[in-house]
Amino acid sequence: MVMLRTLSVVLFIGFLAKGCHSQLNVCGVASLNTKIVGGQDAKPGSWPWQVSLQTNNFHFCGGSLINSGWVLTAAHCFPSVTSQVTVYLGEQSLGNPSSNVVSRKVSQIIKHPGYISTTNDNDIALLKLESTVTFTPYITPVCLAATGSTFFNGTLTWVTGWGDTAYGVSLPNPMTLQEVQVPVIGNRKCNCLYGVGRITNNMICAGLLAGGKDSCQGDSGGPLVSKQGGIWVQAGIVSFGEGCALPNFPGVYTRVSEYENWINQQITSNQPGFVTYSSSGTDGDLSVSCAGLPAVTTTTTTTTIPTTTAPPLVCGNAQLNTITGGGSLLASAGVWPWMVSLQRNGTHICGGTLIAQQYVLSSSLCFNSSSNASDWTVVLGLLNLNGSNPNQVSVNVTAISRSDNASNSIAVLQLSSQPKLSNYIQPICVDLGDNSFPIGLQCWATGWGSGGGVTQTLQQFNTTIVDCGNSSLSNNTICIQGIPLEQSEFGGPLMCKIGQSWVQAAVLTGPSNTNISNSNASSNSSTKINQPKDIISSFTKIDAFKDFLLRKVPSFPPKANITTTPASSASITIKPVGSKSSLFIFFFYVLLLSIPTLIQMFI
Repeated sequence: MVMLRTLSVVLFIGFLAKGCHSQLNVCGVASLNTKIVGGQDAKPGSWPWQVSLQTNNFHFCGGSLINSGWVLTAAHCFPSVTSQVTVYLGEQSLGNPSSNVVSRKVSQIIKHPGYISTTNDNDIALLKLESTVTFTPYITPVCLAATGSTFFNGTLTWVTGWGDTAYGVSLPNPMTLQEVQVPVIGNRKCNCLYGVGRITNNMICAGLLAGGKDSCQGDSGGPLVSKQGGIWVQAGIVSFGEGCALPNFPGVYTRVSEYENWINQQITSNQPGFVTYSSSGTDGDLSVSCAGLPAVTTTTTTTTIPTTTAPPLVCGNAQLNTITGGGSLLASAGVWPWMVSLQRNGTHICGGTLIAQQYVLSSSLCFNSSSNASDWTVVLGLLNLNGSNPNQVSVNVTAISRSDNASNSIAVLQLSSQPKLSNYIQPICVDLGDNSFPIGLQCWATGWGSGGGVTQTLQQFNTTIVDCGNSSLSNNTICIQGIPLEQSEFGGPLMCKIGQSWVQAAVLTGPSNTNISNSNASSNSSTKINQPKDIISSFTKIDAFKDFLLRKVPSFPPKANITTTPASSASITIKPVGSKSSLFIFFFYVLLLSIPTLIQMFI
């Protein structure tokens, strides 16, 4: 029998675009959550948006805080309105009082007008609190999946609640908040399991096909969330299932991304923060078929994204880069087309650069936690760690080579395939001793640090080459005005424009004993290794690793040439040789030659 995830007692009790910028600044951040895998009891503050819906001090459903005055939950939690419900926020153990807990009465309940109790379609409701709450590390709103979000089959999610631990088995005292990690099961597969037509586009499924992990009665209305970069995004609302944790019957959730417009129509001020969740790779669920399931329509959709013919394979060519100095700290798409995100288990760890069509350069420190190539993915064409990236390409890593230098070592990653080059994916030139970086030369550093906002947009820092001023530093060292550098930005480039080509002079890195792990990077540690302007930042020149690079990379692309890439003239300002300054020199030279003649005229 298909069961709703509400505790049965509530049936007798009843119930008595536009994302707002202010919520985008705070939603989805769980500062006390360092979880990566496993676990049953949740630690205090791990899920600060989780709420308990209670009547007469009895918990019957869960929910999620989506701004300071509204809670998102399931419509089936409220079959009737007979008594008052209280929302408890900051709860950890329902049986143990805590100073972190805040309660609010509900002043209004809005069930979706299209909710159908017999099918559980549109199983979503909004609760308005009588008064707003103040955010704390234990009370924070969650971000909501925006329209167009994709949660491909296998996407890892977390579901939380105080429901039964098994079918008919209540959560024992002290009734500590439970958490379980479950993968998304594609809708086609889920339809085959539940019966074709049972699962609609308004639903999303998650669970283990082998059974054993699932939401259960009492968890109804609670959130199903997934982490993108450093932000938690709610993908679903606990709705129904066949029993609890049964094999081949994953839990069914209301798909939040289908209701962005409806939610914003109900909440007209201080609207929740919506974030587009984007799954990488391809959707394996499209290949699923069973009796009665309509075939996947193979409509060829011609993307209207401007696609330019990839220029000849050269390095340092950024056709969309018109940057001249200063400007915004946030980059725009295609400005730094060689920037890549090195990701482990779907989490950004470090930056890197494409230096040849199948090779990436980064810092060796990034792989202290794992040197296993199969653990890593390189994402190219990326601008925002959170949100949509139409130019994004993900490629697996087949080999990781680390240099043997004891200090500030580098790493070269070989990709499993050659990504298609475009205006958004290009290799950068690397300095192998054939470039000069004079004092005063303007350069740039880029990376995904904590200053990129909720979308974690790529940041860009303008700096200049300075005198190292220290005789103990070797000739292999390059120095710049200090820039803020975080662990999540390690592996990125220090780059300068020489002629028409962008050349990478060094790899951004920190102390040689720094250990970078998933937890450090996913939290976007705000610890600054270098502070801006008050000290000099020094890095080892890439030229110092020339022999290592030539052994690991079969060939490097040539520099962009002004005569062979005319398209770049429209986007990169090149000062022509022999302009007004040359004309002035010519006339000055003629005047100089005429001085003896003029002197003779006046004698």
